[in-house]
Amino acid sequence: MTPQEIAEASARAMWNDDSASQRLDMALDHIAPGEATLSMTVTDAMSNGHGNCHGGFIFTLADSAFAFACNSYNQVTVAQHCSVTYLIPGRIGDRLTAMAREVSRRARSGIYDIRITNQNGEHVAEFRGHSRTVKGTHLPVEN
Repeated sequence: MTPQEIAEASARAMWNDDSASQRLDMALDHIAPGEATLSMTVTDAMSNGHGNCHGGFIFTLADSAFAFACNSYNQVTVAQHCSVTYLIPGRIGDRLTAMAREVSRRARSGIYDIRITNQNGEHVAEFRGHSRTVKGTHLPVEN
């Protein structure tokens, strides 16, 4: 399999068990080795006391993009540390897009930056995730 085929097959395997992303109606828009783009529409159920998108939902979208990007090599990889900076509010009805890209991947550790934008291209938040590869694969490995 090519690296792109591995990324696509790993994403399909992960998506099948990803109830959180599915139930929030996220879409996996792009997958490639070390990259992933996911999007979702902000609903009333995602609003906070200010009438904006609750930050936890923005974090969840970014975390899902991070997960698909760092798991694109057919190695089970988990989050070790994440941080988010909110720049402008997400609004009800906004279509938010999280674009994850690999910054560094060495041995069992990785760093990924995820930019969250709205449908107007406005920069809503920035997320950085540190990953750790653990035992296991998403797809069977031939010996």
